[in-house]
Amino acid sequence: MIMVLIICSSVNFKYKRTNIQIIFDSCIIIFIILAKIFEMNKVSEIVGCITDIAPLKWQESWDNAGLLVGDANMLIDKALITLDVTEAVIDEAIEKGFHLVISHHPLIYRSLKHILPENTIERTIIKAIKHDIAIACMHTNLDNSYLGVSKWLADKIGLKNLEILEPIKTDDDVLTGGGMVGELDNALDETAFLTLVKKNLNAKALRHSDFLGKKIKKVAVCGGSGFFLLDNVKHCNADAYITGDVKYHDFFEADGKLLLVDAGHYETEQFTKELIADAIIKKFCNFAVSISSIKTNSINYFV
Repeated sequence: MIMVLIICSSVNFKYKRTNIQIIFDSCIIIFIILAKIFEMNKVSEIVGCITDIAPLKWQESWDNAGLLVGDANMLIDKALITLDVTEAVIDEAIEKGFHLVISHHPLIYRSLKHILPENTIERTIIKAIKHDIAIACMHTNLDNSYLGVSKWLADKIGLKNLEILEPIKTDDDVLTGGGMVGELDNALDETAFLTLVKKNLNAKALRHSDFLGKKIKKVAVCGGSGFFLLDNVKHCNADAYITGDVKYHDFFEADGKLLLVDAGHYETEQFTKELIADAIIKKFCNFAVSISSIKTNSINYFV
């Protein structure tokens, strides 16, 4: 309809333009502008797609999830999704015309006494504000959601019959908590299991505790840094535990009871980008969502 009106208004009929024609053309322009506006959403509406499944009150007390930069009422027509907000990601947003970036990890963790171009965080904030780019981060609220980070990790590995590893009931009687535990369709030997994990997570390498010479069937997972849940893993009698950021001495804590696997912080959380995009598209199917092409994994491997 819009295209027809534009074509009709632009055709030269070799007649002098009348006031009626001028008014008609002006109405067309207004109609196009209004149509574009109606296709847009507030930043708060898009962020709300994620907080619907992972309310901000579910985040840990030390965390800083939510809208960190920008105007919640700003109208936008697309969002860029990333695991981490870096200068390169903001450059991509500027180049492609995005005015909302949503990440998993918060750009701002600690209090800032000034915002000067002295480090990467402050430069990123300055650049985002200068180009009217809002930044929202969905961190431990997504970690603690049943539909969140660890569920997507478990799904990618192929686990079934999922339960929250550290279940906590909220005041409104909703079950939340960190990690997931489930089962593989078929028990695998340890080498086959690690091969599956490495392939499905596209990991360059896996660090793990000693082999125990037993089949792997029941598996616990926690995206990111999940060693703190090891006691819960032992309590549920899991055969293996997949997480990231396991320290040298931590591997001893497997204590011959399970296979402890460090698949990497980035690798175990990478699917959070898909999770965020999926949550938005399910509610606003015509809203444009793009996953950033920037590699933000801060760890590199020389093999």
